[in-house]
Amino acid sequence: QVQLVESGGGLVQAGGSLRLSCAASGRIFSTYVLGWFRQAPGKEREFVAKIIWSDGYTAYKDSVKGRFTVSRDNAENTVYLQMNSLKPEDTAVYYCAAGRFGQRYDYWGQGTQVTVSS
Repeated sequence: QVQLVESGGGLVQAGGSLRLSCAASGRIFSTYVLGWFRQAPGKEREFVAKIIWSDGYTAYKDSVKGRFTVSRDNAENTVYLQMNSLKPEDTAVYYCAAGRFGQRYDYWGQGTQVTVSS
């Protein structure tokens, strides 16, 4: 069993930055993938970024490439999402999720609100 707790959300002006954290408790296996998703009001939840726990391989949604960076701290069992050059369209609740590589995400955090004002 894995528990995930996000933090770091808030209100920021367009062009600003935020860093989200996802603290994981329980056993994180090397085969796990940690992902970031977001859901804006009235829209479906969408993939933002992911990182493979074992080797640090990352992948991003096209619209955040070059602006967002996902990283991990294995010792602290924490995943980060550094978000720069934020845009109003980045406004959403951001969720952290974990799952075994090649399988669905089984574990989800409660989400943290990110609001970008224009």
